[in-house]
Amino acid sequence: MTIWLSLCGAILVLAYLLGSIPTGYTVARLLKGIDIREVGSGSTGATNVLRTLGTGPGAFVLLVDCLKGVLAIVLVYWFFDFAPSQNFVPSTVNPQLWQPWMVTLAGLFALLGHSKSIFLGFTGGKSVATSLGLLLSLNWMVGLATAGVFGVVVAISRIVSLSSIVGAIAVPILMVLLHQPLPYVLFGVVGGLYVILRHSSNIQRLLAGTEPKIGQKVQVEAEPISEPTVNSAS
Repeated sequence: MTIWLSLCGAILVLAYLLGSIPTGYTVARLLKGIDIREVGSGSTGATNVLRTLGTGPGAFVLLVDCLKGVLAIVLVYWFFDFAPSQNFVPSTVNPQLWQPWMVTLAGLFALLGHSKSIFLGFTGGKSVATSLGLLLSLNWMVGLATAGVFGVVVAISRIVSLSSIVGAIAVPILMVLLHQPLPYVLFGVVGGLYVILRHSSNIQRLLAGTEPKIGQKVQVEAEPISEPTVNSAS
């Protein structure tokens, strides 16, 4: 059992490291030689990259950050296919019961990695793109429906943060409506709340009426960086 728990722990660490890959930070460094955390909202996510560097870099960061979520879930599926063939699964463990919980935990660890990257002094993005990749991997219908909710709200409001918040609220509702297993529903609740908390500064600007819309050139003061030292080469 000790080996099994150690392997499960290693999978969660790898999911966190996948989420921690600093896509937006790296793209901004390579293209403009800037620290994206010191520009705009201070986030390393696709929206801040879009406002700072343009559509192409923003779309690239969105895609890669989404793939980080996909890979975190694929890693768990691979592990549960690989472990039985190597006799790593104890007789007391039912893989069919464990797998959805491990998927949920790996997803949450990937979200944590994206927003609190070990490579960026535990700073990062708002975890929206990574969440989409996770949802598409958990259940493609939930993922597409969430993207649809996001798309409708952004088309009406032209505000990405508001669309992300509404999408986060929709996730657990969609999980229940589509009869997803309890661990996935809990992922929707916990992950959704986490994404909303990551948007706390955006919520303040929304209430104040100062949140920028798509295409609006508004300079927003970057949030303070708790750890200025970066652990990866710039």
